[in-house]
Amino acid sequence: MRMKRIEAYVRVNKLDDVKQALEDAGIHGLSCEQVRGYGRQLGRTDKYRGSTYAVNLLPKLKIEVVVKDEDLETAIETIVGATQTGEIGDGKIFVSEVLEAVRIRTGERGNDALS
Repeated sequence: MRMKRIEAYVRVNKLDDVKQALEDAGIHGLSCEQVRGYGRQLGRTDKYRGSTYAVNLLPKLKIEVVVKDEDLETAIETIVGATQTGEIGDGKIFVSEVLEAVRIRTGERGNDALS
């Protein structure tokens, strides 16, 4: 009954690619939200009405997926394959332990709640 949560911060335009790739890999269910942040890119500068200003927080997409332990590497490889361009700003993936999952409709727990 071991589960992991994958938190992936990726380019906004990669959502459909990630969603389709995960479905093709047999991993169903994800959550996403638009976030802003920066890493090595350190933001960028833009011009607006003749003035230059720094945009320190860039738009990203946070995707969360909870998987069974045995699906972890497949999910990570799938997300990387769907989002990697080789350019700075491709994103990051973080993995953490999930102690419990409960499907509210049926009361199923653990791995049974994921499928």
